[in-house]
Amino acid sequence: LSARAAWRLESLGFGRVYDYAAGKSDWMAAGLPTEGAAASRPTAATVARREVPTCHLEESLRDVRERVRAAGWDACVVVNEKRIVLGLLRADQLGRDGDVTAGSAMRPGPSTFRPHVAIEELAKVMATRDLPHVPVTTSGGELIGLLVRADVARAVQEVEGIARLRRVA
Repeated sequence: LSARAAWRLESLGFGRVYDYAAGKSDWMAAGLPTEGAAASRPTAATVARREVPTCHLEESLRDVRERVRAAGWDACVVVNEKRIVLGLLRADQLGRDGDVTAGSAMRPGPSTFRPHVAIEELAKVMATRDLPHVPVTTSGGELIGLLVRADVARAVQEVEGIARLRRVA
């Protein structure tokens, strides 16, 4: 059970919510070092931008929009006090009019990726689903950073360029 699901169940009144014990997948999902042939390949953790705009559910969308745009972004990750990802505000949500909160404007439960996911896999998913940004989280749902599709595309081009050079050599 993910932390995000556990938080949601608790908010719905469930009193007995359990979590699982960590294992190998959690080691990789936490972005901890690995060994082997794939260890040097770009992953979600190595490409994600760490310093990204965040906001809380109850914040005014108007205030969030001003802060996000002033920082040069067109997206904001909605988190709780423990940095658990609750939603995502993209350009279309940030542009909404009216006196609303980030929580009411956000896309709840956005697709997220773990830090160990290969960049080639991310590129395919982001292109297929037309995702401009994707949060990277721990297995507990804590925000690590935000992937920007242009950054992912550049990383894939670099990997392909290195692979071509190795074939020629």
